[in-house]
Amino acid sequence: MGRVLSLITAVLALGCNATRPDLSAYAPAAKQLVDTALSEGLAYERLGELTTLAPHRLSGSEGYQRAAKWARETMLADGLENVRFEDVIAVHWERGDVGRVSIVEPERLAGTELPMLALGGSVATPEGGLRAEVVIADGLSAAAELGAAAEGKIVLFNQPMDPTKIRVFEAYSGAVGQRSRGAVEAAKVGALAALVRTMSNRVDDVPHTGAMRYAADVPQIPTAAISTRAAETVADLIAGGERVVLEFEQNPRTLEPKANPNVIGEIVGSELPHEIVVVGGHLDCWDVGQGAHDDGGGCVQSLEVLRLIKSLGWRPRRTLRVVLFANEENGLAGGRGYVEQHLDEMPQHLLALESDSGVFTPRGFTTNATGEAHALLEAAAELLAFTDAGVVETGSGGADIGPMKSHGVLQVGFRPDGQRYFDIHHCARDTMDLVSEREIELGAGLMAGLLWIVADMPVSIPRGPVASEG
Repeated sequence: MGRVLSLITAVLALGCNATRPDLSAYAPAAKQLVDTALSEGLAYERLGELTTLAPHRLSGSEGYQRAAKWARETMLADGLENVRFEDVIAVHWERGDVGRVSIVEPERLAGTELPMLALGGSVATPEGGLRAEVVIADGLSAAAELGAAAEGKIVLFNQPMDPTKIRVFEAYSGAVGQRSRGAVEAAKVGALAALVRTMSNRVDDVPHTGAMRYAADVPQIPTAAISTRAAETVADLIAGGERVVLEFEQNPRTLEPKANPNVIGEIVGSELPHEIVVVGGHLDCWDVGQGAHDDGGGCVQSLEVLRLIKSLGWRPRRTLRVVLFANEENGLAGGRGYVEQHLDEMPQHLLALESDSGVFTPRGFTTNATGEAHALLEAAAELLAFTDAGVVETGSGGADIGPMKSHGVLQVGFRPDGQRYFDIHHCARDTMDLVSEREIELGAGLMAGLLWIVADMPVSIPRGPVASEG
């Protein structure tokens, strides 16, 4: 009876004061979820299982299929309902077994190997490689300014991430166009190949991969990332007046598209099962490192949200659905496919939360919610203030849940401390040993606390605007 009276009080408060809703009745539950995560959490243990079983999980690979099977078995073991695979057709690209960039000139440095990784989606070099002089483009738009000076050469895109940006994702956004579109811009001015400075603020010898794309009306030239230190070495030589010639060889290939499953499980709502709250991350990762932070950690945190709630014997009013998405890294087929396969259900999706920014110390959440919806999320997050992360800021949700945005589904992103994220992003360093058990469990508990409130509170959170067709 006490819980009923408290919830009635919350309903009245919502009706009378939409700007400062009173959700204090949920404070004990939020605390219990976080405490349970920290004392009995399984996110860290399960991340160890995933990264050992399937460290390389790029779409189309056997590793991805092993990971998907593991996820389904884990959901079933947790007693989730409606556990299933939902296939999407995704790109199947393989790196190949050849990858090298070495200095030919200046002669005193001949044979020096520059750490490199082919970019996802790139074509191969001619068999035996290619050899050409290097010209520098300090940013994506600078390629066009090279004009004829780039013809028959290798363009090195060398704009660094801006170190003055406190939010490192802003720095990444400002530089990553070189990686995604550099090959196109270099080809337009007649270059034979494009190399890209690794997307990281850290200056070292570790290259980071990532996706790129071609344009239909521009020749496809091979492209790869080289380490930040290698990029600076080449740029310094050229700035000093020396001619730099590199030899570049790689043999990636793109195969026929392949079915990859999104993996889904639920706790069906007790009173409003047709209303759906989603939590998830992307199960795929690059074929270097172990995909521990990107995004194995986000996946196990999402699984843990439902497991924690189940372990306490609770069932929310609304359906809580976990979705582990396929093919975020090089195509987003999982996120787009989920919307296509659930189009009729989209009007019943209220909110989606994604964890895909690493699993470092939690700092709070970001959201596109406004007005009453934002006020509700703020009120819910305030009940988690004891974690030092009970904050909701205006921002985005995540790539996988992004396709739901135009259908009115509120976007929420889990925001951990990001300062070290691009030290490990898309590279061999993204391994289990750089994950803190304390941090990943605390993040899972924080997510569980917020989503329990959203999925169970008496009044449904208002949805976002729906994009007009066409």
